[in-house]
Amino acid sequence: MIIVNDLRPGTTLEYENNIYSVIETQHNKTAMRQMIIKVKVRNLRSGSIVELSFTGGDKIEAAHIDKKEMQYLYDTGDALAFMDTSTYDQIEIQKSTLEWELNFLKPNDLVNITSFEGEILGLILPDKVTLQITETEPAIKGDTATSALKNATLETGLNIKVPMFIEQDEIVIVNTIDGKYAGRA
Repeated sequence: MIIVNDLRPGTTLEYENNIYSVIETQHNKTAMRQMIIKVKVRNLRSGSIVELSFTGGDKIEAAHIDKKEMQYLYDTGDALAFMDTSTYDQIEIQKSTLEWELNFLKPNDLVNITSFEGEILGLILPDKVTLQITETEPAIKGDTATSALKNATLETGLNIKVPMFIEQDEIVIVNTIDGKYAGRA
């Protein structure tokens, strides 16, 4: 059990048959009332973000999330296949639960699969990944005085904005949190 006063970003909890990860907390104490704690959380099953309110001192159940490093093997059509590199066990995760993550996955990439009591919740990508640009517009001469950006398509199909000096077939670093260009590899 966790006392809600001790909740911090990244803490996982089980509440009303859902599993949540804390994004941020806000404590509100007035003179004549008990402390109200508002917690912004992400539902780890659906991905939705909600706000929960608790009274100071309430206790809630901690959720112990297991993480296992696995290798992405291939796309089966409606799911993605992953393999545990130590036991060679394979699992499949439905594509519908990994829509954002698909923008950064290439075969043979290592990712952390998260699970709760045997139920697979999703995967954790590294903060930044390196991907190859498959298509980009040519730079326009004289358009480089400011930090001008142009469109580029990555090998995974993700469209991003890159600086004018980046050419086709270059490898770039992309931030997996917001999907933006982070530099050359």
